[in-house]
Amino acid sequence: MVVASANVVMQLGVPGVGHGVAESTVDSGNVLLHPWKRLRTTTSYITVALVGDDATRENYRKAVNRSHTAVRSGPDSPVPYNAFDPALQLWVAACLYVGMRDQRELFLGPLDDTEAEAFYRYCARLGTTLQVREEDWPADREAFDRYWRNGLAAIHYDPVVREHLMKVVELRMLPWFLRIGTARVNRFFTTALLPAEFRTAMALPWSAGNELWFRRVATLLRVVTRLTPRWLRVLPVRLQLAEVRFRIRRGWRLV
Repeated sequence: MVVASANVVMQLGVPGVGHGVAESTVDSGNVLLHPWKRLRTTTSYITVALVGDDATRENYRKAVNRSHTAVRSGPDSPVPYNAFDPALQLWVAACLYVGMRDQRELFLGPLDDTEAEAFYRYCARLGTTLQVREEDWPADREAFDRYWRNGLAAIHYDPVVREHLMKVVELRMLPWFLRIGTARVNRFFTTALLPAEFRTAMALPWSAGNELWFRRVATLLRVVTRLTPRWLRVLPVRLQLAEVRFRIRRGWRLV
């Protein structure tokens, strides 16, 4: 939930994505109404995009496209948006890639240049599984860094989007008894996992003491992760993919 919260904050930093989510009338995908379903569908999409075969990816693409049909700005929206806009989908995919890259480095250590470039190119699937064309994914990490810097310069959270996101950060979509103790933890780690530009734009305070404490926790988690057998680390991914394929076979909704 913490990692998901941080990435949602990043994605909604572009006004078109932010208002597309905050104003969406598709209640079935609203994280404030269906938090567990939204968590499942988001992690399912990432799993399918990265490790799913072509048939599974195509099934998920169709399911997401159906849910996106109604996500477009109305006449009274202050920001024009359309969930089928490849530029907005590219930004979302870029945020997913940055989140995965940062988590990988945080918990397993950095990749060398060759590994990092291969990982980056592979992550193009996060966008190309939907409407992003291969040629629109920045050609290499240097090109991506330029794209990312330009995106950071455009980050803006107006009151509508920030209010929506703070409900997610503070877990206000959960029953009160599940928020006891967890809401503060989620806010702390969500803030910790955000690049500084997003923290500033969201007006989320962060101190040197906070950073030191987080780094100590991260060091402990890195040790635990490295000691965990690889089969156990990848088990959640395999189970998630199996669950998606089961839904496809049974004809159940994917999104």
